Amino acid sequence: MALQHESTAPYHSVQRALRILDLLSTRPDGVTEAELSRATRSSGPPLTGLLRMLRREGYLVQAPDGAYLRGEALGRLGDGSGAGRESLQDVLDRLRTDLGAAVYVGRYLGGEVRVPHLADAPDTPAVNEWVAFGATGHASAIGKCLLSQLDAEARREHLSRHRPARLTSRTITNERVLATRLSGQPPTVPVLDLQEYAVGTVCAAVPLTAGAAVGCLALSLPVEQTHRLRPAADALNRAAASVLLALAL
Repeated sequence: MALQHESTAPYHSVQRALRILDLLSTRPDGVTEAELSRATRSSGPPLTGLLRMLRREGYLVQAPDGAYLRGEALGRLGDGSGAGRESLQDVLDRLRTDLGAAVYVGRYLGGEVRVPHLADAPDTPAVNEWVAFGATGHASAIGKCLLSQLDAEARREHLSRHRPARLTSRTITNERVLATRLSGQPPTVPVLDLQEYAVGTVCAAVPLTAGAAVGCLALSLPVEQTHRLRPAADALNRAAASVLLALAL
């Protein structure tokens, strides 16, 4: 099942967003779009989309004269209220609603696959973790996305501790085949799980990488909605910058 997807660069978008927030924090009277364009070395649709995302998250507001001012969410950062964590959950909850799918944040921490953040609901249930995600990185979209971001030695070390086991008829258990697919995974193309982890569920994941941290953003759908996987994965890719920003803040 071949799927073509859009390319994005969420990490670079976050770098630009952080420059905007830094500038806004020092300019209480507001900043023009031209000034933001110079500060971020960005213009046109990329800048427009970034400003739209920051307005939606409450980090900035636009005055009647067109200038951009700091928003309530930016003012709460660093005040000890835990706004950063709440902001992340708000972003995930909104993304779950927009995509009509359960949404996950995966991290590779201490040599293990972990899923520390999740947004689901009765009409968008999370996948049944019938085998621990930490032991099934070879099969789940989250695990494969995280492992694809490691170097070859780190991947071999991980798979030596968590041997690929057959979970469904679609699970790849041949380590050589698995290593080839992981090393050849383009960083801007969503990683797919087409019933490799669990029968009845399809998933997609995209990287959330900043510096040495390895993470991913993922979604799951019932197999009956496989036709929605491509547009949902592309929307997930576009949303990666807002999630990465929430994690960074």
